[in-house]
Amino acid sequence: MAIEAPISKYRKNNLVIYIILCIVAAGWFAYDGYINKNFIEKNTGEDGRPNNTLVFNQKSPPFFIAGAVLIAVYFFAVRNKKLIADENELVFSAKDKISYDSIQKIDKTYFEKKGFFIITHKDEHGKEIDRKISDRKYDNLAPILDHLVAKIT
Repeated sequence: MAIEAPISKYRKNNLVIYIILCIVAAGWFAYDGYINKNFIEKNTGEDGRPNNTLVFNQKSPPFFIAGAVLIAVYFFAVRNKKLIADENELVFSAKDKISYDSIQKIDKTYFEKKGFFIITHKDEHGKEIDRKISDRKYDNLAPILDHLVAKIT
């Protein structure tokens, strides 16, 4: 029986907030740079040349929209990502797996207070690696941790 931990709502909500902030910033700067006559007059010199503030407000909206699009693409790429604890290994992705045999120790000291635990495991070259797994990245970590402890002991 595999236990799944989907991407956390905290992470998803933060990505949505970043997208909204980028769109709002693009709209705000576009309004001030092209529509708001008082702002345009205030930031235009006597010779008719715009100052740096007006130039920024006119040129930055496409970059904010591009940022929102990139964050949205990332959001759609990771929205269904899951951490899976199956019978033999802990699966982060198709290429990123940790077998239970390679796990040296699990430090769950901070799990109750801060929401993360650290797995120390050996890679294929015999090098010890610490991997921090946090509830800010994945939901449903308590059953995963219990399953890992049961498999290791």
